[in-house]
Amino acid sequence: MGCTVSDTSLTALSRTELEAEVLRLRAGDAFASRYHALFEAIDDGFCIIEFFDGEHGPLSDYRHIEANSGYERHTGISGIIGKTLRDIAPDEAEVWLDLYGKVLRTGEPIRFEQEFVTARRYIEVSARRVGSEADRQVSVLFRDISARKAAEAAMRRSEAIARENVERVQLALSANAIVGTWIWDLRSDVLTGDDGFRAAFGIAGDAETVLERSALEANIHPDDREGQAAAVAAAFAQPGPFRNQYRVRGADGEYRWIEAVGRVECEEDGTPISFPGVLIDLEGRRALEAERDRVTNELRRLTETLEQRVAERTSELMRAEEQLRQAHKMEAVGQLTGGLAHDFNNLLAGISGALEMIGTRLAQGRFAEVEKYLAMAQSASRRAAALTHRLLAFSRRQTLDPHPADVNELVDGMADLIRRTVGPEIAVEVVGAAGLWTTLVDVSQLENALLNLCINARDAMPDGGRITIETANRWFDAQAAAVHDIPAGQYLSLCVSDSGVGMSADVIAKAFDPFFTTKPLGQGTGLGLSMIYGFARQSGGHARIYSEEGVGTTVCLYLPRYYGHAEPEHPAAHAVASSDPAAGASRGTVLVVDDEPIVRMLIVTALEDLGCTVLEADDAASALVVLRSDCHLDMMVTDVGLPGGMNGRQLAEAGRELRPRIPVLFVTGYAENAVIGNGNLMPGMNVLTKPFAVNDLEQRVLRMLEG
Repeated sequence: MGCTVSDTSLTALSRTELEAEVLRLRAGDAFASRYHALFEAIDDGFCIIEFFDGEHGPLSDYRHIEANSGYERHTGISGIIGKTLRDIAPDEAEVWLDLYGKVLRTGEPIRFEQEFVTARRYIEVSARRVGSEADRQVSVLFRDISARKAAEAAMRRSEAIARENVERVQLALSANAIVGTWIWDLRSDVLTGDDGFRAAFGIAGDAETVLERSALEANIHPDDREGQAAAVAAAFAQPGPFRNQYRVRGADGEYRWIEAVGRVECEEDGTPISFPGVLIDLEGRRALEAERDRVTNELRRLTETLEQRVAERTSELMRAEEQLRQAHKMEAVGQLTGGLAHDFNNLLAGISGALEMIGTRLAQGRFAEVEKYLAMAQSASRRAAALTHRLLAFSRRQTLDPHPADVNELVDGMADLIRRTVGPEIAVEVVGAAGLWTTLVDVSQLENALLNLCINARDAMPDGGRITIETANRWFDAQAAAVHDIPAGQYLSLCVSDSGVGMSADVIAKAFDPFFTTKPLGQGTGLGLSMIYGFARQSGGHARIYSEEGVGTTVCLYLPRYYGHAEPEHPAAHAVASSDPAAGASRGTVLVVDDEPIVRMLIVTALEDLGCTVLEADDAASALVVLRSDCHLDMMVTDVGLPGGMNGRQLAEAGRELRPRIPVLFVTGYAENAVIGNGNLMPGMNVLTKPFAVNDLEQRVLRMLEG
């Protein structure tokens, strides 16, 4: 089957006809030379690509199997035959595969314009399938249209500038800002201007009148002539936009400010040919600017005085606010000290009265009644100790003894005690969360807090009701943590809910205040909730109250999660060996350090009764002398607050350097947690809070001596 080429010249063929002719000739081997000649005669770039299955999948690449010399002319890429698409343009591969792949699949030819990024050119492309889809070949005919694209872009920019200039002129005309126009034909050196232009320079005539530049220059203010001449010369030296402001004298002899705005236009070789432009009145603008400056200065003056007045008023408000804050502070202190004085006076009256009665009965020889008054004094002293503990808990300065704890076990262990305490009219329900996290807390303080919350709940239900004790794991993000005033993270909650009378918003706001109570006079100190709040905050958590009048109240303690396991419960205190010195030989040698002689004497006497050998020191310096000596020591008991610049914790650390294994018992009545390590005591260290029972001291010392 043969094929021929018509005698019609190649230049007369359309791109589509030319491409079809090349493909037709390519089909016949007999016309190979004719085909090659026609192939190379095409001025446009021409190539045939063949798809193949690449590493990116089926038909994921193609290879250039034929290309004419026009390919290199229109792309700048040489030696294209045999190269794949991903060899020459890996970043653009998906774009070209999508375009030509559609031609291969559908058999429909396409024509489009596309930027060939690799070649840094724009090309106009027509493509059609060669043979069937099974042949996997597509012919591509294209030409470089980068110059046309650049011209179109330049034309668009020029049109945009022209539109912008037209808009500016129209805006100026609508605002009556343009007072005249001129045209200076530089080839004939003829300068003409409209009526407004001539009027601005005070020159008579009409639109056809040729203006003399010397006459125009004579009407420019003498101080502005040199600047105007230099501006025009610069515009000729570097053609383009022109703008200059100067003063001109009108027909009335008055000088007015104008702005000349124009453009020097040139031939292609750069020769200036025309200089058109407009005159813009600046008098109105300068008047507005002057008025603006006047108003600005006036506003600045008013602002300065306003700032002064605001500063004075702000200072007055700050003083008033500080006075109010101080008044509130003094009111709170007054409430605190008043409640404290009331309770302590009652307790001191009981202690002093009991001691006085003991003295009287001893003098009378009525020894049988001494024990009764002794019990009264001891009871009052224990209540006084509890009061100070509550105050320290509220101020977050109590000495805590935190340990890892399972709160579910703690609640279960107290459930019976709580039920007996609240009475049979109150139903107690315990809901413990499965998989509850461990927390690091002073277990005895948490037990006291839970019991106090249940007693408060009981008092809110005089006719009976239900108490629900519930635990849960909680996760606070940054927003929720900000509401609770705690760091974001994981916490566990211990909540006590009741079905009682509830609280109003005002009561909730004051519920954690010291000595605030809604109970009748004499039926509560008002320190219970404040102590719980202080304990929770000192433990790194928070306490919140949720309540609705007539519905009930929920008080929740949020305690931080401890990433460890709960400790097993310690044996009960009463399981310690007998304190009778006759039970055996000397218990050991103990160094007692306390600056208060009465307390030191009490501790020394108690330890000697235990059978211990006791050494005394009234400050850290004296204690260090003993620690540095070769005297045998089994234990040290020290107050935290010591005179002389070294506290008990620092003494213990120095002692551990001299005697690494010596047990240390801190005895303190008031101490910041930081003094004793924020609850993180080293092994072999423990804390006993003043005031303490002598029996508690003896048992604690025995446990530590026995390891």
